[in-house]
Amino acid sequence: MNLEAIYHRPRGNWAYAYDTATLHIRLRSKKDDLSEAILIHGDKYAWERTVSKTVMHKLPSDERFDYWQAEVRPTLRRTKYAFELRSGGEALFYEEKGFREDEPADPHKMFDFPFLNAADVHTPPAWVKEAVFYQIFPERFANGDCSNDPEGTEPWGGKPTPKNFFGGDLQGVIDHLDHLQELGVNAIYFNPLFQATTNHKYDTSDYLKVDAHFGDNELLKKLVSACHERGIRVMLDAVFNHSGKEFEPFKDVREKGKDSRYADWFHVMEWPIAVKDGFPSYETFGFEPLMPKLNTENPEVKQYLLDVAKYWIEEAGIDGWRLDVANEVDMQFWRDFRRTVKAANPDAYILGEMFHDALPWLAGDQFDAVMNYPFTDLVVDYAAKGIIGADRFASKLGELFASYPDQANAVAFNLLGSHDTERLLTLCGGSKERMKLASLLQFVFPGAPCIYYGDEVGLDGAGDPDCRKCMEWDVDKQDRELFRHFQQLIAVRKEHRALRDGTLEFMHAAENGSLLVVQRQDEQDHFLIAVNPGEEPARIELDVKQMKWQEMLGEAELDAAGGKLVLELEPCGFALLRANAAFNAFGFGVGEQL
Repeated sequence: MNLEAIYHRPRGNWAYAYDTATLHIRLRSKKDDLSEAILIHGDKYAWERTVSKTVMHKLPSDERFDYWQAEVRPTLRRTKYAFELRSGGEALFYEEKGFREDEPADPHKMFDFPFLNAADVHTPPAWVKEAVFYQIFPERFANGDCSNDPEGTEPWGGKPTPKNFFGGDLQGVIDHLDHLQELGVNAIYFNPLFQATTNHKYDTSDYLKVDAHFGDNELLKKLVSACHERGIRVMLDAVFNHSGKEFEPFKDVREKGKDSRYADWFHVMEWPIAVKDGFPSYETFGFEPLMPKLNTENPEVKQYLLDVAKYWIEEAGIDGWRLDVANEVDMQFWRDFRRTVKAANPDAYILGEMFHDALPWLAGDQFDAVMNYPFTDLVVDYAAKGIIGADRFASKLGELFASYPDQANAVAFNLLGSHDTERLLTLCGGSKERMKLASLLQFVFPGAPCIYYGDEVGLDGAGDPDCRKCMEWDVDKQDRELFRHFQQLIAVRKEHRALRDGTLEFMHAAENGSLLVVQRQDEQDHFLIAVNPGEEPARIELDVKQMKWQEMLGEAELDAAGGKLVLELEPCGFALLRANAAFNAFGFGVGEQL
């Protein structure tokens, strides 16, 4: 038994309140080292009368470690616990003070979850697990009102540059809500809508005013209302790390210098403020002079921004905020932000932009979830580019899922492309088959999938600004086969809870190969997802109890007989299979790959 690999800590992703009655407790061990892990638990004030044992189940593993999890419902909300570890004929016990050979009996030496306080439970909005998002870059989605076009607006569909305009606006979104409803999405994430000087609007000049080139505040209210009538939620972009150079307080600082009443609203390193050799004398987003960093520790700045967050929830009825450059803003601000937003709308979704491990922000006091860029990178590398194999993909996903509490994984924002990245079709080398395969994976793993506008009709594009092309509205130029694929993905996910919230198991992940088989199931449904992003056909034989299968998506050769299911997939092939609902004899074992 490898003791160095065994790890537990009674907080964070290792021991947390899943809901007001349930604790999730996890343990790490060396991969394939333990045959069994058992949680010994009870109340610290009545140990002998309450002690019991719960067999832990194994979560998806990574390259080096297995992860074990137990769910317990402590009657009095207090839990002391230790672990019984088994490997072959060897047994060992693990408590807070270390390892021991005899079963522990003194709860004072064990791990402690002192009390399950309801106020500490991380409870993201339930609706997000049901959501399929659609990201809209407003300037490039649709021009519905030419009267508000910026000076020099170019004809729709031209080549995007960092500075040009094509006239996209909120009326254009309203005019095309039928498209979104036909597609099946039920949530929109908008890039910034507020007054700014650029086409991307991340340089806010007025946080309480919709950009005049997009419309006005009343039009935004009309849009939100129209979306809600169709069952579509609306999430806006909160750019609170920095403002724009035309933000009135910053203009005052530029004019009056350190005598400005707003001097402490920003981080000025040297007076007077200036830009020398490309480096501003004030802190900014990156080194962008257009975007001075706000001092969110200043009480006036904090109150101003919190009032903005509350205003748009109450005034327009929005359903959430996506937080730009969230990791560069102080955590105390985000704690106050959460209190403000949840007081205005307890069901609002708070989403942080993160590119790295985000556990410190997901304790229930700041964000509901984060943009799941590690998931993005894995799907792109495995399915779109084919540069990692199935075993590496499954292993790194196992590591990712173990990094966060289950409720945070369930509402993670799973994207495969955005205004900041190459478009998915381009990442796939122009292969629609790879794109279909990648999007299938996006829709069958935990988290809320997001489609970047135009991906569903075949828009391509390299990085910024090419990924910000105008939406294609000529039906004859749209890829309607791709559209139907996304339609079907959304419909199947919406119809079957198992694909949103069921158990997850990697049934097969080929070593030095591409074939992956994933199982998701709940008490109603049983699904197999098989994908082969490789350049050669793949075949696998699975031991099954369930013999009747319905192919929901994809194309695979399958044969079920004699307790075996044989799957054959062409290169870049995939299949989403559902067990016949009339049969409930769930059970699997992976046979030898042929």
